[in-house]
Parts: sequence; C-alpha cells; structure tokens
Amino acid sequence: MDNSLIIHRVPTNKKKVAITFDDGPNPVYTPQVLEVFQKVSGKATFYMIGEQMKKHPKIVQTVKKEGHEIANHTYTHPRLSQLSDFDCRTELRLTQEIIENMTGEAPATFRPPFLDYNEQTIRIIKEFGYRVIGAVNMEALDWEMPGVDHIVSKTRDQISNGSIFLFHDGFGDRSQTVEAVRILVNELTEEGYKLVTVSELFQEV
Repeated sequence: MDNSLIIHRVPTNKKKVAITFDDGPNPVYTPQVLEVFQKVSGKATFYMIGEQMKKHPKIVQTVKKEGHEIANHTYTHPRLSQLSDFDCRTELRLTQEIIENMTGEAPATFRPPFLDYNEQTIRIIKEFGYRVIGAVNMEALDWEMPGVDHIVSKTRDQISNGSIFLFHDGFGDRSQTVEAVRILVNELTEEGYKLVTVSELFQEV
C-alpha cells in the first residue's frame, strides 16, 4: 500500500497552516465554524458530502462566498475499499458534479471517508486528478467527542509550518469541535500563523 499518496503536511518555510472540516455542510455547526474564521479573516477547506450539499445548498453558497475552499468527500460517506469500481467512481463523480454546479469550480483535492482506501481506490482517485489529503492531528479524534481540552492539546502538538488539521462540522454534535477550533484559531493567529485553504498551501511548494 502506498501511504505516500496521502498528504498530511505541505513543506513550506512560511507560517501557514490549513484547517479542514469533514462531513458537512451542516445547518447548525458549519455557520458557527464560518463565524470563527470570519473573526480572524482566516480561510478553511470543507470536505463536503454530496448528499449533505443537496440538502443545504444555501450553506454551500455561503462557504463559497466567504472565500473558503470546497473539496470532495464522496456522495454518501462509504468505505471506498468495500465498493466496486463503478460505485467508487460514482461516489466521487456525483460530488464533483455537485461542487461544480454549486460553485462553478471543480474540486482540487479529495479526502476518503475514514481515510480508507486500497489499490483500486487509488487508481480511481488518480483518474480524477485529485491530491489526497490527510491530516497531522488524527489523535485529536474530534469525531469521538473526547472533550475540548483533548482536541486542543493533541492538535497543538502538531502545529508547524504547512500542517493540515482535520476536524468535523457534520454528523452529530460538533459543539466540542467548534469550541476547540475557536481556541486554536485564536492561538494560531496570535502566534503569527496564516490560516489558508489546502490549495493555497500547495502554492507554497
């Protein structure tokens, strides 16, 4: 298995990091996340699920209008390694089409649900030309609601130039995530880090 396929950090000597959110858009938590970034003039990348985008198109438009990046996180959030080639391709294609239709732009990056993939998945992702994005703070486990302090401390441990961080704004109660991100965003900004989209981070390479 080619683990080098997934990018967790982008090499740069500039104080820039990318904060990403999976599983939205969500009518409760995505607007709260947007408010956090608005206050510090930061940008984020949202790995959206096609099904959710169809349910909440106005939130998609708001995310786009405020200058954030929207990327592909499949249509129904399955484990791609358990799907046929056809179904795997369909998961990516449907969401790509929804993103293009709603934003006028094709997504540049992709994150597999559960970071689950195999050789077949890799081959199909390459057909779409996506960069595959992971994260450095997987131990934060924000999706398990381990407490704000845990999310913050495990993410703090991984802060460095070019780091990509993973959080969730969809599926379930994300109040801990929003609070943790609020703390981290303020700290990062105070320390001189610029909060940019994943695609902007790649422009440093």
